[in-house]
Amino acid sequence: MLQKAMYAVPMLRASAALTLVFLVAALAQWEGVPSDPSSVAGGGDGRGDGMREIVRKERLPYRSRQKRAWIWNSYYVTEESEMISPKKIGKLKSSKTADGTTFKLRGDGANSIFTVNRNGDLFVIKTLDREEKSMYNLTALLYDGRDQLVEDAGEFVVQVNDINDHIPVFPRTYNGSILERSGIGAKVVQVMATDADDPSTVHAELRYSLRPEGERSAFEINIITGMITSRVDTLDREDKSQYVLVVQAKDMRGMTTGTTATTSVTVTITDINDNMASFTQDTYDLSVPENQMLEEKIGTLTLDDRDEIQNNEPVFTILPNLSSQFALSRSPQKDGHLMLKKALDYETKSSYSFIVNVHENSLQFPADNKDVSITKARVNIRVLDVDEPPVFSKPSYAFNVMEEEMATNIGIVSATDPDQANKAMRYSVEDQECPVGVNPVTGQLFILRKLDRELRTTHIFQVRAQEEPSGLHSLVRVNISVQDKNDNAPELVWDDIFVCENDMAGTVIGRLSATDRDEQVASFHYSLVNPSDNFTITK
Repeated sequence: MLQKAMYAVPMLRASAALTLVFLVAALAQWEGVPSDPSSVAGGGDGRGDGMREIVRKERLPYRSRQKRAWIWNSYYVTEESEMISPKKIGKLKSSKTADGTTFKLRGDGANSIFTVNRNGDLFVIKTLDREEKSMYNLTALLYDGRDQLVEDAGEFVVQVNDINDHIPVFPRTYNGSILERSGIGAKVVQVMATDADDPSTVHAELRYSLRPEGERSAFEINIITGMITSRVDTLDREDKSQYVLVVQAKDMRGMTTGTTATTSVTVTITDINDNMASFTQDTYDLSVPENQMLEEKIGTLTLDDRDEIQNNEPVFTILPNLSSQFALSRSPQKDGHLMLKKALDYETKSSYSFIVNVHENSLQFPADNKDVSITKARVNIRVLDVDEPPVFSKPSYAFNVMEEEMATNIGIVSATDPDQANKAMRYSVEDQECPVGVNPVTGQLFILRKLDRELRTTHIFQVRAQEEPSGLHSLVRVNISVQDKNDNAPELVWDDIFVCENDMAGTVIGRLSATDRDEQVASFHYSLVNPSDNFTITK
């Protein structure tokens, strides 16, 4: 065994030397250097000299990329292929293949999805799905019979070929909108489907169309982009406010062999103001009581407008101009509310008749209903008579009465019935303690007891006028001013007066004053009741 081993070593060395010579010769040819050892510098003709020169050159610090010895084509596997047994997809080849060499794999799916036999036959052993993984990166290695690496890594790729095994998918249903009367080609909404097949193949190239089971007469779709547009310019929300389309997406560029998916698209027609406000009748008859409160609705002029309420903008005009008596305003429902601005009086005017016009300023097109709309209506108002309370001739009364006198004719308060019945009046004083009375038939005021201006200067009370026999009544205020007369004597006012026994004649020893409760400004005259020789008083 030792001898065989010793014999084997020179053989290996010789083999290595031959391999080295081959490689150096190949390198020389690659770089343009003569491959004949005899032509190498040094002029030696012996093989030993040439080999030494080659070995020397091999040790120079010159580096060159060694050409790979692997030989193969690209490998492909069709997805979803049924794998009853391993399927050969190609063959690994190397110029260094010899008896006893074997191939091994490393990388994506090595030995679990892909296998190789000793001859380099490459097999796939599982069904592949391109949508899960479309490419496998593998490395081939060549080993000799002693499991020594003969050729280092050779990288290659197995690509999974796509088949049309996925149908298009719409992510949802769609909703779109378009203004009525939009032009041809107006955009509505864009739909988009996806296909999990290879996007670089026709398997994932989609074409869109509108299915006949949808309401497609007014719309069309771009077969490539899926944009839905209007194909007419006569969309009318008032005739049809919503359309439901059925969109189909088909792969294989729409060919008959393609697979399909559908989705629904609900298209809402958006309203514009293209209908004129119209009265629902050409005559409106209203009855209004004469005591109707001002600034309150007395009637409604109903309108018909097929547009949505936010697009209703009616404007009213009263002819002839009765704007001081009546007014029209828009109700929340966009009808016309007739309002009373000035009080009615049945006895003065019992009826009104006038024309009301309606129009809209914001119409965007000639109105759809321009030939049938009622834009002018007559309003007839009948004023209803109301039993009104008596009306006094004045809003209040004021009289003067001399104090301390029993006046029998202070003045007259007068009220009438404003109604056509013109009922008789009966008068009375509301305050039972009042010193003034009233004639119940004539309204004449008189004094019940004498008045004293110094006790009370003014008397205010209310007089009631009531329709006979027991009808409505009204009250009016009466103000009685008591007039003054000189009916009060002056009253002296003084302080204590003292006199000294030695006061000279003419000395002022005190001052007297007087007051008078009467209203008039008084001038007083002073005198001594009993003349005296010792005292005097100035007048």
